[in-house]
Amino acid sequence: MTNKINIAVIGVGRWGVHLLRNFLAHPQVNVVAVVDPHPERLAAVKQQFNLDENVLLTTQWQDLKTVPGLTGVAIATPATTHYALIKDALQQGYHVLAEKPLTLDPAECRELCQLAEQGHLILTVDHTYLFHPAVERGKTVVQAGKLGDLRYGYATRTHLGPVRQDVDALWDLAIHDIAIFNAWLGQIPVQVQATGTVWLQGAGGHTSTALSNRGSRGVEVSPYTDSALPQGLADLVWLTLTYPDGFQAYIHLCWLNPDKQRRLGIVGSLGSLIFDEMSISSPLTLLHGEFEQQGNQFIPVNQKQIVLELEPGEPLGRVCSCFVASILNNTPSEISSGWVGTELVEILAALTLSLSQGGKPVFLSDRIVKD
Repeated sequence: MTNKINIAVIGVGRWGVHLLRNFLAHPQVNVVAVVDPHPERLAAVKQQFNLDENVLLTTQWQDLKTVPGLTGVAIATPATTHYALIKDALQQGYHVLAEKPLTLDPAECRELCQLAEQGHLILTVDHTYLFHPAVERGKTVVQAGKLGDLRYGYATRTHLGPVRQDVDALWDLAIHDIAIFNAWLGQIPVQVQATGTVWLQGAGGHTSTALSNRGSRGVEVSPYTDSALPQGLADLVWLTLTYPDGFQAYIHLCWLNPDKQRRLGIVGSLGSLIFDEMSISSPLTLLHGEFEQQGNQFIPVNQKQIVLELEPGEPLGRVCSCFVASILNNTPSEISSGWVGTELVEILAALTLSLSQGGKPVFLSDRIVKD
């Protein structure tokens, strides 16, 4: 097929190897290079995917600058490295697909988005859940009004590890459910609250992440300062998101709970929509049910359960295809552009500020302004 683009994958750890797999299978992509600081990982992917001898395998990011015709890079490295890598890639004229979060600082995110726009380059963030068939179908259900008047939302994301040492459970886990709620509601929160507990990595049982904050409206918050290590990484976090219309979503996050759950729901006056990722047979379910008042009693009526059919497709494969199409069409992704990633980082930063202040509400501007 003509019109192929040349892509390099940077980082082939737990997630990056799946990006590599998808790009190798894409009919409009030539994978021309793989970068990882661990030589053993490079050797492993070379053997696993039987990579051609012409594919550059290197431990040094700077070696990509010698690769002719390189079009884009997919970055799957620790979040603390994203800003420098993405900025350098954009300055070299490469389109970028970045693992979430875009960076750990909203100001850095905005800078990268503006840099991409100035260079007429594509910046896409791998918010994989936004490409999940259940999330796409759920959005149509909610926005078609099939739940009636929306009342509240809830989500639980728990598991036993992996325990991160660079970010807490908030930054590791919350972005997925926040992204889904934002997509289904077509809004972003205007107020957030967070409380958390540290057991594994920190002194005492109720410490929270060390912060450098620059205000709580139009939030500019970095989770860590350059000169200080975190004083504690929260293992358990409870979040409350309040949206412009008053809708509230409650999120439970924990990485030391062996009861693995990936469940999110929205409750309305006519029923509930449940996305249960752990359910193979029925990941997206519409539960109808409402009350009929009889005297001073409220009687449940119209109860039924509908398992919604979903289109087939691996979400990450859809992410990769979206990135390729955006490059070929020179059109940023509406689903997961750099600006969408920036909105989510601003929300996380505001939640981090609330967490550091014992759950004090933090207000955000109602949208990201492109300066």
